[in-house]
Amino acid sequence: MSKLRRQLSAGITSNVETRNLQDVKSKTGNVYESISIIAKRANQINISLKEELHNKLEEFASHTDSLEEIHENKEQIEISRAYERMPNPALLATQEFMDDKVYFRKQEDELFS
Repeated sequence: MSKLRRQLSAGITSNVETRNLQDVKSKTGNVYESISIIAKRANQINISLKEELHNKLEEFASHTDSLEEIHENKEQIEISRAYERMPNPALLATQEFMDDKVYFRKQEDELFS
């Protein structure tokens, strides 16, 4: 298991749980801003996981089209299943946000500085 996957999925279940909107809002003062930050972080996580998965599966890619070489590869299937069992990137991002592990800054602060 890669370092990224271990860090991201440590202690996070794959089940969706309800969140108190006041807790989400308290981080930024605006629930929509909080959700925007979570969505951007989820996109970052999703992109990095996709790149990692494609790099691992690229090792098994066959560049020939002969029918004799098409077969099930157990290692490839296990890698794919491991990624499927991981929590959704949105769940990971929400947990990071609630644990104050996401760095963000307001754009207005940059404009007036």
